[in-house]
Amino acid sequence: MRTSPLGGTGLSVTPLCAGTSMLARAEQPVATMLEVFDGDITFVDTSNEYPDSELRIGEALRARGGLPEGFVLATKVDPDPVSGDFSGDRVRASAEESLTRLGLDRLPLLYFHDPERIGFEEGMAPGGAVEALVALREEGVVDHVGVAGGPVGLLRRYVATGAFEAVITHNRYTLVDRSAEPLLAEAAERGIAVVNGAPYGGGMLVKGPDAHPDYGYRPAGEETRNRVRAMRRICEEHGVPLAAAALQFSLREPRIASTIVGITAPGRVAQTLELAGWPIPDEMWDQLEPLAAPREDWLN
Repeated sequence: MRTSPLGGTGLSVTPLCAGTSMLARAEQPVATMLEVFDGDITFVDTSNEYPDSELRIGEALRARGGLPEGFVLATKVDPDPVSGDFSGDRVRASAEESLTRLGLDRLPLLYFHDPERIGFEEGMAPGGAVEALVALREEGVVDHVGVAGGPVGLLRRYVATGAFEAVITHNRYTLVDRSAEPLLAEAAERGIAVVNGAPYGGGMLVKGPDAHPDYGYRPAGEETRNRVRAMRRICEEHGVPLAAAALQFSLREPRIASTIVGITAPGRVAQTLELAGWPIPDEMWDQLEPLAAPREDWLN
């Protein structure tokens, strides 16, 4: 699989990134990760918040003798799961926990995860999370730092600080919702890499709105479900899986460096690559475009 620059980091990544938030629930988590390390996707995303997933990735890394050449492994710092503390000290502890689970002595990329869990002023304060994250980069514990979250306005505030080299947005740039558009534009202007998570909206854009009526982990409104029903009919007319259109909607956006897709079982890598390469005629994109118009009211 081709690689391209991850913003200005100097790293090169594949357009697909293996997400591991659900890896611990897989029947064969280590075998799943070994398949990833032996395959065409060379970008892996995890988090301190997924401790069992980090442990399983660590097992796979030991089986491979370390991180395979050319792979970029990203994880995220998270609050203390008991106290909710997200101070600078907690950021350092979170990074150390992840390094231990993964069996690594440094991280290629480390994100500040879901900063909406604390106020912006708290995150940016002296001794706070961002200061600690930047210090870890200066100390060589991590090579590059990013921010990963939900609210677009908050992510834009963090991007504007100049502290970050990458940003993950999730559920906000899909066939259903383009509310991350201002974030993509601002990140592109600043040379910051955008990684797009949840291109399937949590499942609706794979199974359809009747089998999976939630979008972005919350109930979707009838207007949204009707749009997805219409999208699905268009896809069926062209013999294209809805999931292929949803995935390629993200992959064809030049401002997105990589798209995170959950890998939960052996065989999922091949399935994802098939969807990514599924032929989609221009005519179908023209039909989908009015239904995929920018919207910020996807819960309505």
